[in-house]
Amino acid sequence: MDQITSNKQILRFCSGLIVTLVVSGCGTLSPNAPPSNVETDPVAQASAMSPGLVGVMAATQADNTPQEQVAAISNADSPITKPPRYDDLWDRVRTGFSMAKLDSPLIERHEQWFARNPDYMQRMLGRARLYLHYIVEEVERRGMPLELALLPAIESAYKPHAYSRARASGLWQFIPSTGRLYGLKINWWYDGRRDIEASTDAALDYLEKLYSDFDGDWHLALAAYNAGEGRIMRAVDYNHRRGRGTQFADLTRLKSETRNYVPKLMAMINIVSDPAKYGVTLEPIPNTQYFIKVDTGSQIDLNVAAQLTDLDVDELARINPGFSRWATDPDGPHYLLVPIDKKDALIDGLDKLSNKDRVQWRRHAVRRGNTLSEIARRYRVSVSAIRSANRLRSNLIRAGQSLLIPISTRQRRVSPRLPVPTAHSRGSAKSQPIHHRVRSGETLWSIARRYNVLIKQIADWNLINPDEILRLGQRLKIWTSGSPAAHYRGATLARDAEG
Repeated sequence: MDQITSNKQILRFCSGLIVTLVVSGCGTLSPNAPPSNVETDPVAQASAMSPGLVGVMAATQADNTPQEQVAAISNADSPITKPPRYDDLWDRVRTGFSMAKLDSPLIERHEQWFARNPDYMQRMLGRARLYLHYIVEEVERRGMPLELALLPAIESAYKPHAYSRARASGLWQFIPSTGRLYGLKINWWYDGRRDIEASTDAALDYLEKLYSDFDGDWHLALAAYNAGEGRIMRAVDYNHRRGRGTQFADLTRLKSETRNYVPKLMAMINIVSDPAKYGVTLEPIPNTQYFIKVDTGSQIDLNVAAQLTDLDVDELARINPGFSRWATDPDGPHYLLVPIDKKDALIDGLDKLSNKDRVQWRRHAVRRGNTLSEIARRYRVSVSAIRSANRLRSNLIRAGQSLLIPISTRQRRVSPRLPVPTAHSRGSAKSQPIHHRVRSGETLWSIARRYNVLIKQIADWNLINPDEILRLGQRLKIWTSGSPAAHYRGATLARDAEG
């Protein structure tokens, strides 16, 4: 009973104190006033005196305090502010910078390089216009520092088709094994490492994991993104065992690429933070959504989709770089990214489009002696494409069998300046190809320069990707005169695939 009486007295005292505070503070409280100190909070005081009264105090405040007084207290303690609105995406990016500074002499070296190469910066940031708003949205949504939105500048220069010697591909440069580990589908039709949305989602998942692995140190997480978490953990452990610092700047057992990787990103961050300081001009990027995802329901030829939306097929391919061929993957994903103002046109067009008009096909009657590889070469598609289209489990075919061959309308658009090779032209003495065997260190660029031809021509003649890494001993056909190079518009050409 004495305890109940005591609690009632405390309750009356605190209720009176609330009213006194509200009345006395009504004329002086500002909407921008800082939150009240917890020591003067009646609920907190009640909790200190008798923890069991906290719930009673909250109920008493809700029941007995006039609505306008509650609103006044709420506004004073928790000011509601709208997030700032930016017209230029760069302003939005700068305000989201929150990563710790890095002390490294390498940063200045990279700042100078970027500042002295304005053409490179202009081309790179021109590509960024297509993808940066989406990346910023996703980084913000996860509450991550917006410095990460600039990471593709270091990884790929915002080239979704960038391909490294380590077989890393896409804006975020995933190698196949890591890409698959983070849910990216990779096959002949589609490479999720180049898909803008899928790869960004996977990259941020990976970065969040690394940030956790390295106890909230972004510099170490970024180094691990470049070199692998195992290598960075070993470098940290090496320093720890010798009583040395374990921050990124302290690590000495790193490859040159990784030592420069984080400073290079920091240099880019500094330039974006204050471009005038470095004599760099950042062209404004509208702070608006550029593309939107549309469900296509099933496979569709990119050229057909471009016609439905009145888009150039190259523009459509630039925002859908995940699709490696002229059409989307027959097994999905069944969506396309289109400029936001083309969404309705694509949806309406798809509703009216018959299934037979979605993808162009040709039938091939298998004759005695035919092989899948021979048929694939004839129609300039891969063995995998034919197997996928016909649900074949192996390369075995039989005479009389009918095969569906996927043929894009884009493949029939041939530049008159670069005629398609014919049996006659290949048989003439002046148009016999050179058979070049790839040697150690050679690239398509070095081979093209040697024979005074274009990289694109070598890729077309040999049905390979222009970004593909060559294999030692690989044989390439090269025409140095009477070139029979076919030039196709749009995304990457079909190439032979294994199996």
